[in-house]
Amino acid sequence: MSSINRELQITLQAALREAVARRHAFLTVEHLLYALLHDERGVDVLGNCGANLPRLKEALERFFDDDLAREPGDEPIETSQTMSFHRCIRAALHHAESAEKEEIEAGDLLAALFQESDTHAVDLLRAQGISRVDVLRFISHGVSKMSTARDKSPAGVIGREAESEELEEEDGAPDPLVAFASNLTERAGRGELDPLVGRKLELERTIQILARRRKNNPIFVGESGVGKTAIAEGLALKIVAGDVPDELRDAEIFALDLGALLAGTKYRGDFEARFKALIAAVQKRPNPIVFIDEIHTVLGAGAAQGATVDASSMLKPLLQSGALRCMGSTTYVEYRHFERDRALARRFQRVEIHEPSIDEAVKILEGLAPHYEKHHGVRYVSRALRLCVELSAKHLHDRFLPDKAIDVMDEAGAAVRLSPGREPRKKVNVRDVEGVIARMAQIPLPTASTSERERLETLVKDLQGGVFGQDAAIATLVRAGSRGPRRKPAADRLLPLHGPHWRRQDRARQAAREMSRRELPALRYER
Repeated sequence: MSSINRELQITLQAALREAVARRHAFLTVEHLLYALLHDERGVDVLGNCGANLPRLKEALERFFDDDLAREPGDEPIETSQTMSFHRCIRAALHHAESAEKEEIEAGDLLAALFQESDTHAVDLLRAQGISRVDVLRFISHGVSKMSTARDKSPAGVIGREAESEELEEEDGAPDPLVAFASNLTERAGRGELDPLVGRKLELERTIQILARRRKNNPIFVGESGVGKTAIAEGLALKIVAGDVPDELRDAEIFALDLGALLAGTKYRGDFEARFKALIAAVQKRPNPIVFIDEIHTVLGAGAAQGATVDASSMLKPLLQSGALRCMGSTTYVEYRHFERDRALARRFQRVEIHEPSIDEAVKILEGLAPHYEKHHGVRYVSRALRLCVELSAKHLHDRFLPDKAIDVMDEAGAAVRLSPGREPRKKVNVRDVEGVIARMAQIPLPTASTSERERLETLVKDLQGGVFGQDAAIATLVRAGSRGPRRKPAADRLLPLHGPHWRRQDRARQAAREMSRRELPALRYER
C-alpha cells in the first residue's frame, strides 16, 4: 500500500498551518495548492506544466482574503478538512497504488486535485492553461509542456525559429540534453574517457564523412567488442585536444540514450514529443553531432501499435537535409536489418571496424594500462599484457579483440588487488593472467599456462604411460599427428592405426584422452 513521503507530509502540515494562521475553519484544496506552491517538487511540476507561479500565489491570496471567512477572536481554532480535501488525498493514494508507487508525492496530489473540478483551485489552474493531462505527462514520462508547446508545426523541428535564452530561463524546463543524452566532448574534457589507441584510418574516414555537405553521417559496422563506440569517444578526445580540422574544432558529440527516451512512453505522442524536444535542443548548439549506439534500434522505436511513425522516420528528413549530423554503430548481423530501410541506410556512410591483430591489440592494452593501473593500484608487467591478448584470442572464442583482452586485464588487476595477504601485491604477472583465463574459459590451469609446443613435447611420454609395449607405434602416431602447421585441413590429422583390433582401439582412446586434455580435437571414424 502506498504511503505519503516525508516531503509531502511537511507540505500537508504547511497547508494546515496556513489555514490556522488565517483563522479559516476548514482546510480546503486551495490551502493544499498554496502549500504545493512552496514545495520544491510542486514548483517543479507546475512550472513544467506552464504555470505562472507568482500570479497563481497572488490569486490564491486574494481568494483567502476575499472569499474565505475568518473566525473571530484570538483563541486557537480547530480546523477540519473539507470533503474535497479528503477526496483529493484518497485519489492521490489510489493513483499511486495503480501506478505501483510506494509513496505519493506532490505530482500525484496535483493530478488528484483536478478531480475536484468545482473548486476555485482547479479554476485557477485551468485559467493558466494547465490540465490534468499536462500533470500526468510530466510526472509519468518527464515530458514538459514548456519544451514542446513551441513546436507545433507539422514539419517538426526543421526550420523552426530559435527562441531567446531569457524565455528558456523563464520556462524552468529540464534540459532534454541532460535527461536523454550524454555530452561526450564534456566528458572528454573532464578526463572521463579512455584514450583511443590506433584506428587512425577509421578515424580519418569518419572525419572526412562528417565534413561532407550531404549524407555526412558515418555508421560504424563491426563485431561486438571490436571498439566501435571507442571511435566516437576517440573523436571527442581529438576535438577537445584541438587535433581536428577547423570544420570540427567547436563540435560537440551527444550520445543519445534511446532507452531513456522510450522509458515510460505509454501514450501516443509521448515519444514524438520527447524526441522532438531533444532534437530541438541539439540544433540550438552551434556544431552538434549525435551519436546513436546500436543504431538499428531506432527502427520501430517509439511507434505505437498500428502506427508508422518511429524514431527513424523522424530522423530521415533531418539527415537528408544535412541539418543534423549523426554517427551510429551496429553489428554485421543487425546491419542487415538496418539496410532493409533503404531510405535510412543510404543516408549513412559505412565505416567497417575490423577486429585488431594480436600486435595491434597489445598496443591498445599498453595504451589503456595506465588507467587500469591507477584504478586497481597495481602495475602490469609487459609480458602479462601480451598474454592477456594471446590467451584471450586462443581460449575465449565467442568474443572479439580488444574487448575480451581488456576484460582479462581488468579482472587480473582486480584479482591482484583483492588477493589476501598482509602486504597487497603491486604487480600483475603472467600467472595472474593465466589464472583469470582458466576461470573465464573454464579450462584447467595447466592448459592455460602452457604453450601448445610444450604440451606436444610431453604427449609421447603421457601416451607411453597409458599404453604399454607400444613405444614405437606411439612415437609414429605423435609424429603423424603433429606434422605440419597448426591450421592444416582436417584430413591431414587422420591417424591410420594398424595392428590387432584391441591394440588399435587402446592406442586411439589414449591418444584422444591426451589430445582432449591439450584442447586438440580427436574424432573417431570406423570402416
